[in-house]
Amino acid sequence: MLMNRTFTRRQLGLGLASSALAQPVASRRPNILLILSDDHSYPHLGCYGDPVLRTPNIDRFASEGMRFDRAFTSAPNCVPSRVSMLTGRSPIAARVGRFNSPLPPDVSCLPEWLRPLGYYSGICRRTFHLDGTHPGPVTRQIMERHGMITFDRRVDYLDRDSPRTETKKRLQEFFDRRPSDRPFFLWVNFHDPHYPWDRNAISTPHDPSTIPVPKYLPDIPSVREALARHYDEITRMDEEFSWVLDALNQRRLAENTIVVFMGDNGLAFPSGKGSLHDPGLHVPLIIRWPGVVKPGSSTSELISGEDISVTLAAAAGAYPPKEVTGRSFLPLLRGERYEGQQYIFAERGQHGARASFREDTLANAWDLSRCVRSQRFKLIYNCTPWMKYAPVNSEKEPYWADMVQAHRSDTLAVAFERTYFQHPRPIFEFYDLDKDPAELHNVAGKPEYAEPQKELTLALVERMIVNYDFLPLPEIV
Repeated sequence: MLMNRTFTRRQLGLGLASSALAQPVASRRPNILLILSDDHSYPHLGCYGDPVLRTPNIDRFASEGMRFDRAFTSAPNCVPSRVSMLTGRSPIAARVGRFNSPLPPDVSCLPEWLRPLGYYSGICRRTFHLDGTHPGPVTRQIMERHGMITFDRRVDYLDRDSPRTETKKRLQEFFDRRPSDRPFFLWVNFHDPHYPWDRNAISTPHDPSTIPVPKYLPDIPSVREALARHYDEITRMDEEFSWVLDALNQRRLAENTIVVFMGDNGLAFPSGKGSLHDPGLHVPLIIRWPGVVKPGSSTSELISGEDISVTLAAAAGAYPPKEVTGRSFLPLLRGERYEGQQYIFAERGQHGARASFREDTLANAWDLSRCVRSQRFKLIYNCTPWMKYAPVNSEKEPYWADMVQAHRSDTLAVAFERTYFQHPRPIFEFYDLDKDPAELHNVAGKPEYAEPQKELTLALVERMIVNYDFLPLPEIV
């Protein structure tokens, strides 16, 4: 019976580093370059099939490496998603449930795993989010008093927050300081395409009339105009991406460097950032590793943000701590047999440094929800369903005002009404992603989906238990 089923560590995404860590690595350890775009959903790159978006540099990079078509972050906002990428653990297990929390000093991360192997490590450009945010001097003083600001000790080179105009300078600075006889790990954080979306971000802006509007958004002029500005920032980011690869080439480092490009979470539109729907979690992921990864290859295996650091550690021959729950997909990169994830998991909590507790507080400020996704189905468990929905960051944009007005005048399509304005929201959402990839039709509780809903609910229950999640467990019916 399904209720008595015990899930394996692979099914729950608890694969440690798998046997890949035990495999020998080349005597010359690979350099590792991790590049994150900010608030960037799948499929918004030319190499993912977007017919309008201009991203020639990333598209060329994709032709030299592997494109991942089903990569998902562990949270739909910046801090918790990055926690998972660097630690191989869920944000809950890493104890980063509050947006402005720093990574706990006793939770180690990828650059620390690489240090015993001689790696020189660094972080540069836009804030990396893992040393806590400080809304006031008191907060910072408390964190400093308790030794909670730690990344000066975790990496060799730390640039906490530089503007785009200093990208090339910071790259040069890192490579000048790196000893030539040591492999390196460098984490580069872009600002684009994070909201607000600048006007005239590029010299030839995208034409709103040509933008392919996703099915989870209404096709209205203000949505198109906002998407066009978002596209402009992705194109601007593509140029900055080329600067990073140029720095590698100028130092003749590209041939022995694993380059990972990934979005940190989804775009700041409805169903995107702050949402456990796919646009909030489904991000671009491309990996180039000359001589190992087959150029122009792609995969539809489920990949979690928790898997990134564990895989890179495996490639370097490093051993993460036993607490990691990510699973190495190094065999996939090598073109070897790989048994993929059955489920990926994600969580939503607070967003931003502060949250209001007024009656009209919206779910973009804070929300408590969890999800589990398989190849075909997704279950979302909403623990604060009374919070009214609003998009994160861009709720002041004209497109949202237009959607709210259409809702009030009863002219908004029924699917968008249910998705964005139902109040209270359902405690459970269940989606058949093969039939409804836009997640507009909640089929939770329908008899024909009883078995897969029960299966995913049980998987989520077990995951929450083993992660010591603080939320009440969903009821299994």
